[in-house]
Formats: sequence, C-alpha cells, structure tokens
Amino acid sequence: MDKRIIAATLAVLVSSATFAQSQSFKLGQWTEIQNSILKELSRSYVDSLPIDRMERAGIDAMLESLDPYTVYIPEEDNEDLQMMIAKTYGGIGAIIYKPDKDGNVIINEPYKGSPADKYGLRCGDEILEIDGQTTHGLTSAECSEKMKGKPGTTVKFKVKKVRTGEIVDIEVLRERIHMPDIEFAGMLEDGTTGYIYQSGFTENVSGELRNAFLKLKSQGMKKLVLDLRGNGGGLMSEAINIVSLFVPKGSLVVSSKGKSDASETQYKTTNDPIDTEIPIIVLVDSGSASSSEIVTGALQDLDRATVMGTRTFGKGLIQRILPLPYNGQLKVTIGKYYTPSGRCLQAIDYSHRNEDGSVGHIPDSLTHEFKTAHGRTVRDGGGITPDVIIKGHDYSRLTYSLVYSGIIQDYILEFVRKHESVPEDYRLTDADWDDFVAFAKTKDFDYRSSAKTYFDQMKKELDKDGLSQNMKDQIAAMQKALEMDKETFLELKKDEIVPFIEEEIAVRYHFQEAGIKVRVHYDDQLKEALTKPLISY
Repeated sequence: MDKRIIAATLAVLVSSATFAQSQSFKLGQWTEIQNSILKELSRSYVDSLPIDRMERAGIDAMLESLDPYTVYIPEEDNEDLQMMIAKTYGGIGAIIYKPDKDGNVIINEPYKGSPADKYGLRCGDEILEIDGQTTHGLTSAECSEKMKGKPGTTVKFKVKKVRTGEIVDIEVLRERIHMPDIEFAGMLEDGTTGYIYQSGFTENVSGELRNAFLKLKSQGMKKLVLDLRGNGGGLMSEAINIVSLFVPKGSLVVSSKGKSDASETQYKTTNDPIDTEIPIIVLVDSGSASSSEIVTGALQDLDRATVMGTRTFGKGLIQRILPLPYNGQLKVTIGKYYTPSGRCLQAIDYSHRNEDGSVGHIPDSLTHEFKTAHGRTVRDGGGITPDVIIKGHDYSRLTYSLVYSGIIQDYILEFVRKHESVPEDYRLTDADWDDFVAFAKTKDFDYRSSAKTYFDQMKKELDKDGLSQNMKDQIAAMQKALEMDKETFLELKKDEIVPFIEEEIAVRYHFQEAGIKVRVHYDDQLKEALTKPLISY
C-alpha cells in the first residue's frame, strides 16, 4: 500500500480519536462544574434552594439551544406524551369550559360515544362538584385533572342540568378515550368526490384511512381529496403506511440521514396498495408539518397526487423518544428526512420563520432543483410548494377576537339553553343573528379593525416624536374614518362570522363530524381546488 495513503489514513484516525476524546473531556468537565456549583449553592446560598425548579430550568435552557423539537419529558408528563403519540387518555371524554375561576365548570362538548355522552352529560350542564369537592376556586386544568383517571375507575359529579335546572348526582365510569385522526370522511355534493379530513398521525391512522377510503370507493368515489391542512404530523411509520396505500409496493417514500452520510436509511413501501389509479388532491397549508410533509412530498415526487393550497410548514427533522432515569423521557432530533426526489424539507435555518412558525420566504437562488418521477421540477429550501397555489380565507381581526375572547362560545351556551334540539343541517336564521349581535354588544372585547390598531400605534409614535400637534387635523379625520361601533362592524363581517357560529352549534348538538360538514359547506379553498385541473400522465 502507498505510504502516503497509510499516513493519510492514520492522520484521519488520530484526528477522529482526538475529537472524540475532546468531546468526552468537555462533557465530563461541564458535568463536574455543574455539580460543584449546586453543591456550593446548597452549602452557602442564603435561602433554601428550589432544586427541582433550577434543574428543570437548566435542562430546558440546554435543550432550547439545539432545536425546537428536542425536549425533556418528566414522568408527570407521560400522560401528555401518550396523548401526543396515540391521542388517548383515561377519562370521561368531554371538553369543559370555565368562564371564571369562581364559576362552575360547564360541559362544553361531550365526544360522541364517550362515557360523558353515555351517562347523559350534555353541552351546558354545570358541574358543581367532582368527587365531593366543589369546583368553585378551581381552574379548568385542575377540574380536567380530577376528571381524568385510570380506565375502569369511577368519578362522581353533582350536576345542574342545562334546561331543567335540576341538580342530580351522576357517577361516570372512566374509559380509555381515543380521539380519531380521521375526523371526517364523506362524499362531497358532486356525488363523485370523496373527502377525508385527517388531523394527525397517531397509531393506526393508516388503518383508519384505509377503511375510510374503501367505504367511500364503495359509494362511487371517482376522485379523492385528502385534507392535511393544519395537520402537525406525528409518527413517521404511519406516514409511510399511508403512502403505501396509493403507490406500488417497493416504492421509496422517504430517506433519513443522521450524524453522518453513512447513516442514511431508506424507507420503502412493504404492503400492496389498495388503489394506484384514482386521482388524488392533497390539500395543505402552513400548518401541515412533519409526517404531513412526508406524505405530501412522497405523493408529489412520485407524481401520484396533485398538491394544492399554500406552502407547508417546513419541518424536515426526525425525532426519537429515549428513556431516561426516574421514568423521564427525551424526545431528541436524530436526523433529517428527504423526499424520494432527494429534497430536504427542513427550512434552511430557524430564524426565517413566519409568526406561526412556518418557513418564511426563501429566494430560488438559495434553493436547489429536483425532479419528480415524471421529470417535473420541484425545489427544496423549506416546506413543500404546492403544484397549484390556492390561498385560504384571510379572516378579519374582529372574527379572531370573537373566537379567542370566547364571545361565540358564550353565545352558543345561551343558544343551547334556549333550544332543546336543532337539525344537523341547521342554518342560522335572521332572528338568531340579531340575537347574537345583541349579545355581543353587551360584552367587553377588542373589536377594533386591523387598520384601527395600526392607527392607534401610529398615533402613539407620533405623540412620542412630538408630531401629533402639527398633524392634529389629519389625525382627527383619519380617526373619524376608522371609528366603527360594534354593531356596524359585526354586520359588515356577518358572512365570515356566521359559519363559525353554525359550526359550533352543529358540534354541540351532533358532535364533531357535523361541525366539519358545516366547515366543508363554507370552504372556498376546497371549492376552488375542485375546479383546478389535475396533473396527469
């Protein structure tokens, strides 16, 4: 062997060994320093040390310096981890609402078929006591924690019924509550298009989707819309299984790379598909992340679906959950994933992000071209750019304020108290709308338009700079033009507020699926997608 090759090889080996030793030395050094600091604080600090809080803060700060997805999960949060992985928990299956700390807990929404539903708890029922303890003074989180528990155990409620006002004792047997990821599957109005709304990637969602697809196909489906908007992802294995439903066995879905290029792993479909021909539209937006992007990217790269909507979140990282001492767990980023064409969907950095965390604008000059199975050009740089861009509805600041301040939720509870039942396809009447406007007018919430908020901020800056006096006439004229009372603004935005109210009413009387039907009825982005030509070969 050439002596120069031997020398170069030895140099690399020595360099690698030195680096490994250096890393190990630094790790031991900092561990020793940290332990010494804690010991000295324990001996010398003037007050008692909040050791648990200090250690947790230190761990969190350490992990925050890496990436947003590597996190420590202590034992007490394991139930939340199970919720994240499998969308399951032990409890009664209901969303609760507590208008204020001194008020009663209100059943806001029981899940269909849940213990809460089976034992007759309805929207608007007030929970006065939980296992003999009053709910006054407790937060929503504290009440929720008391309702949860091991499946097979019981929890006792003292309940004031919503319509009769009767106070009754109800004992509910807790169950393992599973919240399905396939929240809706049905045929659209044209009678040939199937629509599936998928909200997550927890255990066996691929089986749920398979069953939903076959049911729709038996009903005459000729085209499928798979709606992944707002789907933040989950298990990569479920993403691979979903792609395998629609592409030939042995197709590459995704590959991953860890610390070194040699660690690349390819994930291919191992099951026979159920349909490789039916046209598919995948709907995405900036909330579609992680496993949603794996499915979308694979179906786009394999030219199996037409992607529509807006660019996806841009999370191309893979996490693994590792056990730690004292039943803690570490969710750690172990690699990046790549679509079949070779694209990495991870944003170039974490700083160029939109307010919702999704990837911001990245010029083409900083991205690279890749080719799909049939030679179409796609690019990397963060997220997936749809084949057909369709922007979603931009809601006004007023509508957001009505939702987040709880005005719509409070009105729905009033509506439920007055109406024993409504049909599943209920539409808000003019009289109901007038009731809502009268109700909202009495409530204290920020109803300013976006323009008015910017004007208020500008006026503060003008005051700060001493310019207000010089521009007082212009400022007064602009303020007058932007001023709008609650009723006028509500009437102006009626068309975008009514769908929110109708959806919430549908959910309260006929559960989540009915609410999604209302959402689909008003979904302009979906309607536009159905008019667009699909990619075909």
